Amino acid sequence: MQQSTDLQNLLHSVHRKSYPAYKSLKGSYQFDNYILSIDHVQGDPFASPSHISVRIPHKTAGFPREYYSDHVTRITLSDYLTRQFEKQVSHYTFRAKGSGKSGLISVSHCGQEILERTACEITEKGITARFFIGFPANGRTINATELEKILFDFLPVCVQKAFLYRNINHKELEQTIFLAEDQTYIRSQLAKRNLVTFVADGSILPRESGISSRPMKGSIPFTSPESLRVTMDLPHKGKISGMGIPEGITLIVGGGYHGKSTLLNALELGVYNHISGDGREYVITDDTALKLRSEDGRFIKDVDISLFINDLPNKKDTRCFSTEDASGSTSQAAGIVEGMEAGSRVFLLDEDTSATNFMVRDTFMQEVISREKEPITPFLERAEDLYKKAGISTILVAGSSGAFFHIADTIIQMDSYHPVDISEKVRALCGKYPLNPVKASAFAFPASHRIIKKQAPSIRSHGRNAGRPEQLKIKVHGKDGFLIGKQDVDLRYVEQLIDPEQTAALGLLLKYAIEKLADDRRTVADIIEILSGQLEQNGLSFLSGGSYISCGYAMPRLQEIYSCFNRYRR
Repeated sequence: MQQSTDLQNLLHSVHRKSYPAYKSLKGSYQFDNYILSIDHVQGDPFASPSHISVRIPHKTAGFPREYYSDHVTRITLSDYLTRQFEKQVSHYTFRAKGSGKSGLISVSHCGQEILERTACEITEKGITARFFIGFPANGRTINATELEKILFDFLPVCVQKAFLYRNINHKELEQTIFLAEDQTYIRSQLAKRNLVTFVADGSILPRESGISSRPMKGSIPFTSPESLRVTMDLPHKGKISGMGIPEGITLIVGGGYHGKSTLLNALELGVYNHISGDGREYVITDDTALKLRSEDGRFIKDVDISLFINDLPNKKDTRCFSTEDASGSTSQAAGIVEGMEAGSRVFLLDEDTSATNFMVRDTFMQEVISREKEPITPFLERAEDLYKKAGISTILVAGSSGAFFHIADTIIQMDSYHPVDISEKVRALCGKYPLNPVKASAFAFPASHRIIKKQAPSIRSHGRNAGRPEQLKIKVHGKDGFLIGKQDVDLRYVEQLIDPEQTAALGLLLKYAIEKLADDRRTVADIIEILSGQLEQNGLSFLSGGSYISCGYAMPRLQEIYSCFNRYRR
């Protein structure tokens, strides 16, 4: 192990040399309270910044062991420390001067939800923080004096203020851990009480704007209808009451702009824990819940959609259905079947983003177009079987068709952002508006035929590495997808992906699967089971292949891993 003084000497030796001389700094150095590792050095000042990590032993950091004793507290503490580190780093980024990205100090930016990130990892040995630094230069000549300022003046202050227990707000951290434990307790109670979601009284559901997920000021606090009110006694907060939506089929109805979609959006993001002050801290949903919608033009490969679509005029086999350009109905059918395979226990749908012909066929249409001429079995006719035979509940925002009232177990009307339980009232009316008796074909669990094909390695044809296999490269397009090799994976409509770092992690997971697990025999489910085991045991670090993993990745849910793999065209 080299010492910090060795790093200083190296900095002096490369000062004013050409930029590639910075690569000699790669390695680990012992500072007073931590080990600094320079894991990757950028090629020039205009390239992506250098990858840096800091390791602080638990004895030095001093955090109480109960704050990282289990998975939930460990992720919560990591998230809290990342936010503290980002706050400190913001005072110093670009204070060292130079060309290009010189002086940049960059840390993962955390949103309203708490995610497991590579930016901060807590193990039995200690805390590892990962971040980026733009190594300073004048043109392409090294300015080591400015980098020395970052590494020896700025960084030690940031580390001490963010990662040493004695320097942070103890009460604030304690409340953060307590909140996470309370949220986990509520989530554990859902199945025990036959609920799929819980929304606490006083929650603030509307968001500031379409581009901000912070709570809207002056919003109407949520208040549960008495008939759906549930009370829980939390480990730290004590008694809390709110609306519990039971298992089964639930409709959310109401006039336009009365808060239907706002409620559904809060429920779909209730699969994540939220930070204090978000307004949705106690909006907790079954963590397997999946938001579904139609996706015109979606790629589908070998999916059994026969539960919903059969007897196509072109005789295409819907038990192993593939298309490069799905319609709204086939894409939504595939999404439901894929969600079943991913183990989702709750489906969330909004009529506005669903394919109309997939959801329902009204009485008049059934009279005009006979049953034998219609290949689609609408969702209306399958929702009850999905619950009773597959154990999958549905929460549906409905605004135009009254047909769903006939199958709903619970009906919530949103009236100026106030929920009203109108289940009994609607049941009394259903007799006046009967549905035509239509019997769908027998329910059968879809079969899975999907195998990720083994990819023949591309061989480099020129350069010093000619003849060697070419590594798959990934280019992330923000939250919306990524390019892997020459193929785009479009994730725009995977609506519970909330952070570009989750998308980046999905790219790494798919790359690992293609290069190491695909063998023309393993199914998508087989491969994801292997990946899930690795993630549970080792976190995202296992994707590094024994090398370092950088800042910039966040853990996706199992449902999003399935969604990603299902949209890969091989």
